[in-house]
Amino acid sequence: MAAKIKILKNKILSDNWFVLRNYTYELEKKDGSKVQHKREVYDRGNGATILLYNRAKNSVVLIRQFRMATYVNNNQDGMLLEACAGLLDDDSPEDCIRKEAVEETGYVVGEVQKLFEAYMSPGGVTELIHFFAAEYDDAQRSHAGGGVEDEDIDVLEIPYPEALEMIRDGRIKDGKTIMLLQHARLAGLLA
Repeated sequence: MAAKIKILKNKILSDNWFVLRNYTYELEKKDGSKVQHKREVYDRGNGATILLYNRAKNSVVLIRQFRMATYVNNNQDGMLLEACAGLLDDDSPEDCIRKEAVEETGYVVGEVQKLFEAYMSPGGVTELIHFFAAEYDDAQRSHAGGGVEDEDIDVLEIPYPEALEMIRDGRIKDGKTIMLLQHARLAGLLA
């Protein structure tokens, strides 16, 4: 059953990098009573992410880059180990992730498999992420990767068992990456 809501106020608080809005709305509860809520919602657009994996090597390709939001939340160096990802902008999810894979990792991916979609922080962020996986091999590497001009990205090839251990010991803390690595195990992509 769809929620019954009435938007009472929609105010833009910031329109710098992305859009931050303050919504006041009325929600009709199941019993027919109404409650009023005030929420800030950050619209940063939708995105896509991909797990690059190699069955023969039992490995994955991840990237490491500085993330300001983690830095201000006690990640001492601000560096985050994560799966390749990017915002859709005007691209389809598949086109976006192919482009991001080449830019960030240097790998030109062949067939990609759409896995699922997920809202990553639905309490305050609109972003819907499209999750993909694709096999890679060394012959698909067109350059070193590292991102575009304003990015400084390290590309790492990591044995899959070590990547799982990195989740357990806290070296991997990125939600989308944890979901992709766990999916690889559940789907039998890697051992």
